[in-house]
Amino acid sequence: MTLTPYLGGRRLMTIAAAAGAAGLAVTALGAAVGDPRRALYAYLVAFVYWLGLALGALILLGALHASNARWPVVLRRFLEHLPAVIPLFVVLFIPILLGRGHLFPWVDPHGLQGEVLHAVEHKKPYLNVPFFVIRAAIYFACWIGVAHLLRAWSLRQDEVGGHDLTRRQRALGAGSLPFVALTLTFAAFDWMMSLDPRFFSTIFGVYWFAGSFVGAFAVVIIAANATRLDPNQFGAHMNTEHFHSLGKFLLAFTAFWAYVAFSQFMLIWIANVPEEVPWYILRIEGGWKAVGVFLALFHFLVPFFLLMNRAITRNPGRLAKVAVWILFVHWIDLYWLLMPHLDPGGPRPSLWDLSAFVGVGGVTVAFALARMRGTVAVPVRDPYLEDSLRYLPQ
Repeated sequence: MTLTPYLGGRRLMTIAAAAGAAGLAVTALGAAVGDPRRALYAYLVAFVYWLGLALGALILLGALHASNARWPVVLRRFLEHLPAVIPLFVVLFIPILLGRGHLFPWVDPHGLQGEVLHAVEHKKPYLNVPFFVIRAAIYFACWIGVAHLLRAWSLRQDEVGGHDLTRRQRALGAGSLPFVALTLTFAAFDWMMSLDPRFFSTIFGVYWFAGSFVGAFAVVIIAANATRLDPNQFGAHMNTEHFHSLGKFLLAFTAFWAYVAFSQFMLIWIANVPEEVPWYILRIEGGWKAVGVFLALFHFLVPFFLLMNRAITRNPGRLAKVAVWILFVHWIDLYWLLMPHLDPGGPRPSLWDLSAFVGVGGVTVAFALARMRGTVAVPVRDPYLEDSLRYLPQ
């Protein structure tokens, strides 16, 4: 296969960068002269949303290497570009560090009392600013290192070919999965679960992963559908079976997200631990109850039955529409996870929700396009590319 390096996307990259800069500026203005706590919470939701998609793609890439899968080789290069945006999030993490006192009650325990104060004092060896920063550095170093090597070896293979670089990628993809999973889990503990120092769930990180993993499949589907008419892009070389397989994965992990969400709720509710049950009471009573019902219906039931339909999973355009919806409800899910700590009475939408989402998302999309430019959209000298192009399930 002969493809030319991708040199397009300049206009989209400029628009995304401009929108991102404007969104971040509005959010920063809100934090400076408006309501800093409200603006920072909106920023945190956007941060974990977009970073989660990159991490979901990184885990998916590692899993495909670990399974020695051949069918997704044609779409693998796009998966390699998505985690390549993670270095940007090191910079985007700075506002969270600077605004940590507005987000995390354990940063400044003065004024806390009762169970919250007791939990903060008990967890002080873990929940303290220096260790918080050190852990974040470890997380980012792990993610960036794995993402960089997998992408660099794949790009190098475009030049030299052979099986050696394939073996390296598969060894690293499989070997890195436990470390990426652990760092993602502890990042979820640090950046989301510690908003309420009393709450603890060992599968909280799995919950973030499940939603992000579904989102990663959704992003791949949308990008593949959008590039189907460009012979230099990966979507043009995917057949109906590729889309059908992606649709089946989307169905499977939509169910997995619901399983994790229900399991966490059921175990905590049955155990009736005073430190943990209030976290759910806040979300299933009052103004947040409607959001929880919405998620049960439209993050699980509706997509589940839609994706059971072969007329959708085998039609790229229809499948892409379902994928767009899943990305939307994934943001609602993270909003429901984080915002009740700020507004216990119910949702209180603001301009900063939109500005933060567009700000972080805009610069992320622009950065991803910049990493794509100058590279071939398909790993043209992968030894298993022909198998992928002829993909037909057995």
